[in-house]
Amino acid sequence: MHAELLAPAQNVTTPAVGRGYWRRLLPLLALLACLTRVPSFARPLWNPDEGYLAVQARILAHGGQLYETVVDRKPPLVPWLYEAAFAVTGSGSLTAVRVLAILAQLLTAALLASLARRRWGDRAGRTAGALYLLVSVGLNPEDAQAAGFEVFMLPGTAAAMWCADRRRWGAAGVAVACAVLAKQTGGAVLLPVAWLCVTSGAARTGLPRLAAGAALPVLAAALLTDPAGFLFWTVTGSTAYAAFSGSPLHALTRALANAAILAGACAGLLVPLVRAPRTGPVDLWLWLAGSAGAVLAGFHFFGHYYLQLLPPLALLATAALHGLPRARPARAVLVSGCACAVFLAWGLTAPRTELAHAQRLAEATAHRTAPADRVLIWGMHPETYWLAGRAPASRYLTAGLLTNYSGGRDGSGVGERYAVDGAWPVFRRELADAPVLIVDDSRGKPYAPERLPTLRGLLADRYRPVATVDGAVLYTRIR
Repeated sequence: MHAELLAPAQNVTTPAVGRGYWRRLLPLLALLACLTRVPSFARPLWNPDEGYLAVQARILAHGGQLYETVVDRKPPLVPWLYEAAFAVTGSGSLTAVRVLAILAQLLTAALLASLARRRWGDRAGRTAGALYLLVSVGLNPEDAQAAGFEVFMLPGTAAAMWCADRRRWGAAGVAVACAVLAKQTGGAVLLPVAWLCVTSGAARTGLPRLAAGAALPVLAAALLTDPAGFLFWTVTGSTAYAAFSGSPLHALTRALANAAILAGACAGLLVPLVRAPRTGPVDLWLWLAGSAGAVLAGFHFFGHYYLQLLPPLALLATAALHGLPRARPARAVLVSGCACAVFLAWGLTAPRTELAHAQRLAEATAHRTAPADRVLIWGMHPETYWLAGRAPASRYLTAGLLTNYSGGRDGSGVGERYAVDGAWPVFRRELADAPVLIVDDSRGKPYAPERLPTLRGLLADRYRPVATVDGAVLYTRIR
């Protein structure tokens, strides 16, 4: 194997030249990051993940405790970011979070540009940064424009590779930890980072520093929340969600559809890769392989999972374009720019069916309750709590944690007995002080109350239906 595939090339520049390079490039990347995120400001929120995070942040801001008074199968970093943004600008809008998402994308692009420049020169740095930002919107807007877990995970993965490229193993470990604390699958970047450590000859001292750097921030996060709850909700309590069940055809259809959408957005990257399939250092191929494994985990194939593929793809395409005539990288950027324009137009014109439903349901909920009332929204749209300005009656913000329902599941794997271990006893205790309003937003899904004895009995004994909104039934407590 050629040496250049094993070790990055050194691009030596004087400090003055380096400063001038970044003074020119960073404003361009910042402008591109802002342009590609313009659609994110076009609606209050994009998907239930944003709604979940917004509700979590409000609960935390009012003294709640993560993994205790509000729970999710995710690490704490992104809920903390939402909470911090709300502390500065208030919790009525996600504008501050949208700005943080732009900064996260800009940081990712800058790190990729720095990596590419160090290995292949100035032009490669510009190409990598631009290509990443242009393809970063290449999915359904609900996946690409949302300020979700992956957007805040990617800077950590890019920083881990940046540090490993410079043989800073402790810092690389800390960056891996930041990625993991945003989303568990961020740990996939540990594969290429460890490979770089071993192949550089620094395994004896580097691997312990890498392991310590990765472990200590995660341990600190566990201690800041609740160690047992942190372990359960981020690792051991997610086995049912990560296990394959449900409709294989549905999962395969979603996988192929999202892959096809992303392939169209990445046409400018994929063409040079297909023409030169062996181009690029091994560590980048390992990064792509680890990221692909993360997309496969659990066989859910949600579109936002595919965002993890983009940083290594941008660098591999840059490697394939390196050394070619200047027109080839320019053509790749042009093709990616045209695709980006299409996806931006999609984002600005995308229908708002589910958002409109959640808004109407939130209006009805707010109309029938007082600001201090607790309500239960039985469905998969936690944003209704946030839009209505009402506190949830349970730490479980969706029916998914109580029934194992998610995309791709069918009725055979959904129900009380498939819930997260211990969830229903806690849920029953929470509902002992009956909420003022229960909203059944199942709309014929497999988690409908008639299929759940506990919820069915509660509605029959203590509630009566009073209204219907787009198929969702509102129940008020019998006084």
